[in-house]
Amino acid sequence: MDALLLTWPAIAVQLLVAVLTLLAWRRYLSPLANVPGPFAASFSRWWHIRHILIGDQNLQLVKLHEKHGHFVRIAHNEVSVSHPDGIKQILLQPLWKAKWYELLQLPDYRYKPPMATLDPKKKVERSRNLASGYTLSNVIKSEDAISRTIEMLLDWMNEYAEKSEPMHLDKFFTYTAFDIVGEVVFSKKFGFLQEGEDIGNSIANSLALNAYAAVGGFLQPWNLIVANPLVTWLRIMPMGHLFDTTMKAIGERVRNQDARFDLLAHWFKMLAQHPERMKLRDIHAQATTSVGAGADTVSCGLQSFIYHMLHHPTAWDRVRAEIDAARRDRGLCSDRVVAFEHAQQLPYLQACIKEALRIFGPVPMGLPRVAPKGGLTIGDYTFPAGTILSINPWAVHHSKEIWGPDASEFNPDRWLSDSAAALDKYWIPFGAGYNSCPGQNIAKMELSKILATLVRDYDIRQVNKDQQWKYKAYFTVVPHSWPCYIEKRKDQASF
Repeated sequence: MDALLLTWPAIAVQLLVAVLTLLAWRRYLSPLANVPGPFAASFSRWWHIRHILIGDQNLQLVKLHEKHGHFVRIAHNEVSVSHPDGIKQILLQPLWKAKWYELLQLPDYRYKPPMATLDPKKKVERSRNLASGYTLSNVIKSEDAISRTIEMLLDWMNEYAEKSEPMHLDKFFTYTAFDIVGEVVFSKKFGFLQEGEDIGNSIANSLALNAYAAVGGFLQPWNLIVANPLVTWLRIMPMGHLFDTTMKAIGERVRNQDARFDLLAHWFKMLAQHPERMKLRDIHAQATTSVGAGADTVSCGLQSFIYHMLHHPTAWDRVRAEIDAARRDRGLCSDRVVAFEHAQQLPYLQACIKEALRIFGPVPMGLPRVAPKGGLTIGDYTFPAGTILSINPWAVHHSKEIWGPDASEFNPDRWLSDSAAALDKYWIPFGAGYNSCPGQNIAKMELSKILATLVRDYDIRQVNKDQQWKYKAYFTVVPHSWPCYIEKRKDQASF
């Protein structure tokens, strides 16, 4: 026994030496050793995780790229890339996604949506089974239901205007986005706008899931422990609540004889036609992903537009004038909720929406891919096979090299200049390539209809015009805490 005990100090020393050797190799001998970045990031993932949990990873990456240039090492095996060729070389190529994406198997590994599929070929196959419902021609079929949901938001705005009470647009935009997801996917709203509150703390729970999703994918052993059928059954993790909400909605949808041919109908039709290439769990997985990701991103876009336009009142006036001219001269934009087709014909409105998504986009995380066999060359740097290379939308969207010296300023006119077409390839709020957001047509419709209507019909001002909003950049960015006064437009012209 004494001999056995004497070995423990030796074992401890050997383990310490092994760990220090590994850390030293990562810092000084790794093929990525000469890539600049934070010291702690050169030998571990914890620098990145720390700033995710602080909620400022987006701002940190913008600063680091401004300081170090195109390539920044943010972990021992990951490099953030802002090189102008990065999108083409990384996102537009059929590269494997990093294992971080497996976290998006919600609530556990049995449910694998296309977004959580690492192999690009398998991802494309899974997407093919679900893609028909997301086409613009099919999304437009839900426009009347979307408009009726938006009318409920307008009713709340009218109520706050009549009472002259501050309105928390961040909450009501999120309620609206969730209810529209319900309509588009399940032909039924979740009920947030009807109640005017967070039913069952569902949205508060989604914030916890937002934080977990951002870091869980980097903690693979822990993720395997919590993302399994037993934990799903126990309902003790935030993704369990999301899954329950989705499954309840699916059950009600199946019993709804008056449902439209919604997204769920498209998917069930595909399942019936091709049972050999998809399963019922594929539908459950995609529906859960749609509910979890669809609302926060739209809420961020709505808030970014209003917030930045309030700080640039000339832009607000220009959009309103554009809408008034469209009503007067072409008979457009006359319904209570502006039609999507009409909103698309308002170039300055669309420029402001694009600029809002550029300057403050909903995705603060990098979009990581794995360098293929033989490595990957970007600019004058070749990264060895297996290196994780990520494109961070915030870093790209704030690059002065791409957008000019005013990259950090809200300037919608950049989208009306001669260089606008060239800039489009660097605008990636919905990602790019084979893993771009499938629901972007839905998001663009929501943003266009809601924002055109609000600018046309309301005057909005912050309770404290100097107050900056608050947010945490976890998996998505959802601002909050900037209450506003709502007034019905007084000079509403008759056309």
